[in-house]
Amino acid sequence: MLRPLAPAPRLLALGFGLALALPAAAQIAPATGPVNDYPTEARAEYVFACMAVNGRTQEVLQRCSCSIDQVATILPYDRYVEAETVLRMRQGGGEAGALFRGAPAMRDIAAELRRAQAEAEMLCF
Repeated sequence: MLRPLAPAPRLLALGFGLALALPAAAQIAPATGPVNDYPTEARAEYVFACMAVNGRTQEVLQRCSCSIDQVATILPYDRYVEAETVLRMRQGGGEAGALFRGAPAMRDIAAELRRAQAEAEMLCF
């Protein structure tokens, strides 16, 4: 019967040192890769609305999921919330709706989301 070899003391010390150093390095090193600052609820709401317009198939689910992922890489979440608010308020009547439809700043905010969605549509659909 073969017995497993005991690790050399130097390897144990090296492994222990790495175990201590990695958490500290993770705290210091900046995050790499895409930032996921969109909450799951916002992503799900976008996908549900997208599927309502484009159909409720597995392929459309994948394309709509791709679309919100692309929008999230283009537009920070706080800007997305602003644009969604403007678009929702435009649907209302009266002075409030007119303000969100007519003000140049509001048009710019909504246009930013529309551009992100158009780019996402080109990549995903």
